[in-house]
Amino acid sequence: MIRVAWGITGCGDKIEKVVDTMIFLKNEFKVDIDVYASQSAKTVLKWYKLWDKLIAEFQDIGVEVNANAPFLAGKLQTGKYDIFVVAPTTANTVAKIAHCIADTLITNSVSQAIKAGVPVYIYPPDNKVGELETILPGGKTLKLRIRKEDVENVDKLREMEGITVLDTVEDIKRAILECINNKS
Repeated sequence: MIRVAWGITGCGDKIEKVVDTMIFLKNEFKVDIDVYASQSAKTVLKWYKLWDKLIAEFQDIGVEVNANAPFLAGKLQTGKYDIFVVAPTTANTVAKIAHCIADTLITNSVSQAIKAGVPVYIYPPDNKVGELETILPGGKTLKLRIRKEDVENVDKLREMEGITVLDTVEDIKRAILECINNKS
């Protein structure tokens, strides 16, 4: 069994699919997943009516107090987790990581995971220039314009040692299943 730290930022795009994917992996493949949410993630999860679903499905849910609380960085450094998945990831979090700013729970934990050799997988929905259609709570669609600057930051992540950028929600499942197979 692999142990996954799952970081969630305040990105609403594809959040329902990401939550469903992580629940599926936990239940079908017995993946041990602990959830770490930024303050913005908690707000977005509640807005999408997913917070109670997370509480029902996952035993360990930590909500950001500051860059070191809960102490996810320490757990990553001491080997509690095999991988760190950040999904979905806001353009703001991507920009901070791409420019080595580690001032939030998630960005600090990414930095510390890389230093400790823990593989980091990041899913930023804003990964291609152009229009993206997202689903709002209640099913309404919203068109967003993805800026080249945001995609340039995603591309910087692709070049960083220790980080794998995932382009789709399905890539999250593939990455975790690959980790399971490599551990067997």
